[in-house]
Amino acid sequence: MAINNNKKADIENNLKLSLRNKFANHNTEPAEMPFHTRLLGKDRLALYQFIQSLNTNFGTTIFEPVAITLAKERFKVAEKQFKSGDKISEAALFEIQEIMDRLTTANEKPDKKKEIERIRKVCRKGKIREVKPTKVDVYLESKNGELFLIDLKTAKPNMGEFKGFKRTLLEWVGVTLYQNPEANINTLLAIPYNPYEPKPYSRWTMAGMIDLDNELKVAKEFWDFLGGEGAYEDLLDCFEKVGIEMRDEIDKYFSRFK
Repeated sequence: MAINNNKKADIENNLKLSLRNKFANHNTEPAEMPFHTRLLGKDRLALYQFIQSLNTNFGTTIFEPVAITLAKERFKVAEKQFKSGDKISEAALFEIQEIMDRLTTANEKPDKKKEIERIRKVCRKGKIREVKPTKVDVYLESKNGELFLIDLKTAKPNMGEFKGFKRTLLEWVGVTLYQNPEANINTLLAIPYNPYEPKPYSRWTMAGMIDLDNELKVAKEFWDFLGGEGAYEDLLDCFEKVGIEMRDEIDKYFSRFK
């Protein structure tokens, strides 16, 4: 068992609280969609729109807190919505742009370890610029000081988004190394589940921009990294248990639309 009973209870209580908050604050009247309503029924449309609404903040209200709960036992530091820094050297910004340009034109393949070392060499050179990078969804520091700055993403990102993702990961490297040029840093994309299971995760648009071996963790690999071997299966069991326990409550909520 990777997740102990106390942590399971914390995760399950957080799930229940998140769902109940959503029930209390969600607009209970589905948007007017006359064709869909007549074809599917108002109750099914209400459920569909509720799930869509839930998906928009699933990461911040459920996945991020669960990730922190799992990681606290295995990591020295585990925080969500972490500010990575606000200063970066002009030389590092130039290096990041050079990396982005060469990846975009396919003159280089992504190699995160080399990219980090390129930025490290210039992390304190030139003028210092103030920046405001995207907050880190999950920030971890291992017991031996290794840093992991993680950006949680949806299961099927759009093609045009990957350049922005990559730049964010590189900027986190730049601002962190400005503060500590010797930092042992990793910046990663994490995707909570694999929509292609049982097939391997396949998002062809990542291949030219993201280092799939050193810059991406998907589903089981991500959750087991946080909580230890078996955490992913334990976590799925927690979600299933809450779904069973709250089934009557969920059915009652949607019964008003029949």
